Amino acid sequence: MSTPGRSALGRSGVEVSALSFGAAGIGNLFTEIGDEQADEAVDAAWSGGIRYFDTAPHYGIGLSERRLGAALRDRPRAEYTLSTKVGRLLEPTEADAGGDDLANGFAVPATHRRVWDFSAQGVRRSIEASLERLGLDRVDIVYLHDPDDHAEQAFQEGYPALEKLRSEGVVGAIGAGMNQAEMLTRFVRDTDVDVVLCAGRYTLLDHTALTELLPAAQERGTSVVTGGAFNSGLLADPRPGATYNYQAAPAELLDRALRLKEIAERHDTTLRAAALAFPAAHPAVVSVLVGARSAHEVRDCAEQFTTPVTEDFWRELREAKLLPEGAPVPVPVPPQDPS
Repeated sequence: MSTPGRSALGRSGVEVSALSFGAAGIGNLFTEIGDEQADEAVDAAWSGGIRYFDTAPHYGIGLSERRLGAALRDRPRAEYTLSTKVGRLLEPTEADAGGDDLANGFAVPATHRRVWDFSAQGVRRSIEASLERLGLDRVDIVYLHDPDDHAEQAFQEGYPALEKLRSEGVVGAIGAGMNQAEMLTRFVRDTDVDVVLCAGRYTLLDHTALTELLPAAQERGTSVVTGGAFNSGLLADPRPGATYNYQAAPAELLDRALRLKEIAERHDTTLRAAALAFPAAHPAVVSVLVGARSAHEVRDCAEQFTTPVTEDFWRELREAKLLPEGAPVPVPVPPQDPS
């Protein structure tokens, strides 16, 4: 039985909160922040009831794991769920190499380089290194991270290694995390993953996952965590110069996002609230993962996540052909009988 407000992943006993914290931002994604700001973001997440935290070696070449581990270290370990990822090993660069990691999206010194490795040995090495950076004795969930160009090794070596670690009790749940739906659908259909993390492919602007991934997950009893509900910024604040999937938003998508925002405001809600509510409404989705770099952003996401979005808003989206007919939308909570 799941704890109220949390859902179990697949057939595992690992539970996640409906809203979860993505720690790429505290790994200096695009912009440098300090340790104090990172701590405050995690504190705000905890205060807001978030109990699922996701990180990866890739995020700030280890900085995200170090900061998240430090922020969680004094919390009761049984009260939160932590995931990290495998597939990129961090190898030290030459001591005097200099430079930064902005080419990979992170404002950190280029002290390490990433080496793709989905081998069984690479998976174990990656988890051991992550535990050292986190300063914790276990992680609850491990994802194969972005195996787009490494499918054969990920399926033939990486996945069996995770399955073995799960059977040994080293990790509680296993899965794959990607910015695409097609290969995740293959993981759902061809393996025994507990969960897949689908980033940016089930949003108000991108419904790709609705075609095959989400129905397959429902059929197999596999849980889905969705990331990128704002498509990296456009659905949070649609304006010229906003990013869509980490690149400048095309004019057509900017126009569509502005139209969504106008409809939301007409129905006395916000586009941010609608963007978070939409993926959460699908029965296969157990958690909506939001990236945040400050306490203010975390508190805003938590507030927006609990902001009701009216039936009329969703009805207008369908009438305007801005939503597919088969996309589930939130069921309104009936008013309480005062008697």
